[in-house]
Amino acid sequence: MSKVRVAIVYHSGYGHTARQAAAVKTGIEQVSGAESLLLTVEEASARWSDLAAAEAIIFGAPTYVAGASAAFKAFQEASSNAVMGKGYGWKDKIAAGFTNSGTSSGDKLATLMQIALFAAQHGMHWINLDLPPANHSSKGSANDLNRLGFWLGAGAQSNVDEGPELAPPESDLATARHLGQRVAEATLQFVRGRALT
Repeated sequence: MSKVRVAIVYHSGYGHTARQAAAVKTGIEQVSGAESLLLTVEEASARWSDLAAAEAIIFGAPTYVAGASAAFKAFQEASSNAVMGKGYGWKDKIAAGFTNSGTSSGDKLATLMQIALFAAQHGMHWINLDLPPANHSSKGSANDLNRLGFWLGAGAQSNVDEGPELAPPESDLATARHLGQRVAEATLQFVRGRALT
């Protein structure tokens, strides 16, 4: 069986979400039988056929003003015509999402919900983070995976006075790697199961 391809489509305004996207890519590539395709929203908007050929797409955007960035939203809107209207369908592909903001909450859940609904509109199957919340007791640590306590996708927090060489912290990047690995594993299961039917 050939490798399954998991695409990552993201927007990053300052480089922090790009680091998160790179960590997702690393997680995918830790899974034997999976390969990744990392695209900015600008690149993806010119490569609809590559996205159609992928078995899974993980979407990422920074959270600005309680939602995904305008550049990511423009990609979402462009997909309506390109994917639904021109036959590059994403129905039954695996989907997941990640986001980053300057504060611990930062209304990231609103962005993850927006991305999940976007995937649902395309008939995709959403994969959650599958990590318990961390850093919520006296024994917790800011170094734990899912330290921000999201279930729907991977959340990261980047201090607004630090560049992408310092933020987001390693625990959030490890959480992103976990998401990439989980999606790659789920995609392999899905594709292998489909081959048996």
